[in-house]
Amino acid sequence: VDLDSWSTSDMIEAMYDGQLAACAAVRPALPAINAAVDDAVPALKRGGRLVYVGAGTSGRIAIQDGAELRPTYDWPIDRIVFVMAGGMQAVLQSVEGAEDNEAKGAEAIAQAEVHQHDVVIAVAASGTTPFTIGALRSAGARGALCIAVANNRGAPLFQLARHRILIETGAEVLAGSTRMQAGTAQKIVLNLFSTAVMVKLGRVYQGLMVSMRASNAKLLRRAEIIVSQIVGCDENDAAKFVQRAEGDVKIAVLLGLGWEQTDAIEALLKHEGNLRAVIDEVAHDST
Repeated sequence: VDLDSWSTSDMIEAMYDGQLAACAAVRPALPAINAAVDDAVPALKRGGRLVYVGAGTSGRIAIQDGAELRPTYDWPIDRIVFVMAGGMQAVLQSVEGAEDNEAKGAEAIAQAEVHQHDVVIAVAASGTTPFTIGALRSAGARGALCIAVANNRGAPLFQLARHRILIETGAEVLAGSTRMQAGTAQKIVLNLFSTAVMVKLGRVYQGLMVSMRASNAKLLRRAEIIVSQIVGCDENDAAKFVQRAEGDVKIAVLLGLGWEQTDAIEALLKHEGNLRAVIDEVAHDST
């Protein structure tokens, strides 16, 4: 309560302790995150989309998570949907009152044409935000897989979700500022969920981002290192494989392992882009 009268060091230490508490609050939620991932992966394999829903700080944190999926995992842009109270302009500038309209949340879900194979992740610190509640209720009525992330045990949002991810971060150091502990915990949960989903979908191999597209100099260099590590070749050869594969890391790896490009493409299509499945099949056939 006397935060504004404290020394800078005491203030920073208190806020830091709050961040550590936020991290610790995620551990009890791990089983719920696990269940949500295992349910989401089959839906996404059937062509579903990831739909992020939120308002204010929670919405911005959700959008940040989704926005990272294309550059990191080459997740298709048309399979990510952002449902933000006040529209995407609210990401940079607060749109007052937008979060108070439940009907607008339902309307946004209808406009996005959410369907039964979509995975809808609704995030709200209090779990009471009308816009987010309206969106999740509408998504559930359309048969989508609904996941709720909230920091309040009694959140009404949980009543509308198949998977309820509770992260009890408690009172904020700065009262009401959910960008602090609550926001940190939400970010961790979304990081865990989306990363695990992408791994389960075969977009990671040996802990490496093999679905990444080498679309700039930095990513091109990273692609060459990844190919070199997996194939066991020098980086000059890896660069040639990446160039022949037009920046597609998985194809470059298979080229490095001696595959013809057309065969590599066909094998990846057969195994839904899962590089491990392709390599394991070859290893199995050779034994």
